Amino acid sequence: MTDFWLAAALLLLVAMCFILIPLALRRPQAEGQDRAALNVALFEERVANLRVQHAAGLLSRAEADAGRAEAARELLADTAGAAPAPALGRDRRLPLGLAVLLPLLALGLYLHYGASDKVALSRSFATPPKDMAEMTARLEQAVRAQPDAVEGVYYLARTYMAQNRPGEAAPLFGRAVALAGRRPDLLGQWAQAQYFAAGKQWAPAMQALTDEALKGDPNEVTSLGLLGIVNFEAQHFAEAADYWQRLQALLPAADPARQALQGGIDKARQQAGLPALAPAAAGLVVRVSLAPALQGKVQPNDTVFVFARAVGGPPIPLAVKRLSVAELPATVELGDADAMQPALKLSGFQQVQLAARISRSGQPTHGEWRGQGAPIDRERAAAGGAPQILIIDSPDP
Repeated sequence: MTDFWLAAALLLLVAMCFILIPLALRRPQAEGQDRAALNVALFEERVANLRVQHAAGLLSRAEADAGRAEAARELLADTAGAAPAPALGRDRRLPLGLAVLLPLLALGLYLHYGASDKVALSRSFATPPKDMAEMTARLEQAVRAQPDAVEGVYYLARTYMAQNRPGEAAPLFGRAVALAGRRPDLLGQWAQAQYFAAGKQWAPAMQALTDEALKGDPNEVTSLGLLGIVNFEAQHFAEAADYWQRLQALLPAADPARQALQGGIDKARQQAGLPALAPAAAGLVVRVSLAPALQGKVQPNDTVFVFARAVGGPPIPLAVKRLSVAELPATVELGDADAMQPALKLSGFQQVQLAARISRSGQPTHGEWRGQGAPIDRERAAAGGAPQILIIDSPDP
C-alpha cells in the first residue's frame, strides 16, 4: 500500500500547484490603490488642459483657477468615498484554506467509501501463503472484507473443519447456505459441522438437514457418511452398514477411502448379525479423453456416456457411466453396479467392448462424436489393474 499512498500524494501535490503557484505569483496591489492612482492621473490631465486653454486665451485667469479648484474638489470627493484597500493576506485566505481542506476532504471520503482494504487483500493473495496459519488468516481477512462472497465463506468453513474447529465452521456453513441457497452438499456439511461442534451429540435439527440434503440428492456423500457414523454410534448397525454401502458405491475405484469404508461395513454387518458381503467382481477402469482436434467442436456441458457392451451378445450396454465434456479427461470404473438391467451384468460376460459417446441432446443412443476400443477379455483387463484407454475422436454414425 505504500506505493499507492505515494502516488496519491504526488497527484495531490500536482493539484495543489494549480492553486498555490498562481497565488504566489500574484502582484500585491489592491483595487483601492489602483482607483486612487487613476483619479490622480485624471486630475493632472485636467489641470494641464486648463493651462493650455488659458495660455491660448480661451479661458481667463479666474476661469482657469475655478476649473482647477473644481477638479481638486472632485479628486478629494473620490478619494474620500473610496473603500480602504483590502490586505493582501485576506485575499489569500480563501485559496489557502481550500488548498488545505480539499486534500483532507478527499482523504476522508476515500477512507469512508474507498476500497483500500480490498486493494491490500488482493495484494496479499498475489503471493502464495507460507503455511496453513497464513492461509487461514488470509481467508479470514477476505471474509471480513467481503462477507457476502459465498466462495470465501465456504472455503474458510472447510479450512476450519480441516483444522478440527467445527464450532467456528458451523456458523460459516450456515451463512453459506443463506447466501448460496439450500444446496444438498452445503446442508450435509452444515449438519456435519454441527454434529462435531456439539461433541457428537445428534439433534433433530441435524437430522432435518441430512434428510433435506438426501431428498435433494440421494447421493450426497457427506450426509451418507455422517448418517453411517451416527447410526453406528447409536448401535443401529444395519442402518449404518446401508449408508456406508451407498457411499462406497459412489467412490472411484482407486479412492483409498473405499477400503476404510469396507472395514466399517464389515464390522457393522457383523454387529447386526448380517452375513458378510460376497466380494464384488472387479470392474473395468477406463481412462476417457477427448481428441485435441475436437476441443473447439464440443461444449463443456455436452453429455458423455461411457459404456461396455458384450461382444456378440445383446446390444444393450452392460454398464454405463455418465459424465460431461468439462470433466474430461476422466477415469471411471464400470462394474455390476452400473448395469442398466439386473439380469445383464458386466461380470456375466467374458468378452466386452468399451465405447464412449458425446451427445449434446443428452440421449445415450445417438450423439455427435464417439470413441471405441477393441474387444478385450474382461477378467484379464480387470486383473491387470491398468486403465483401458478410450479416446473420443470420430463422428458418431
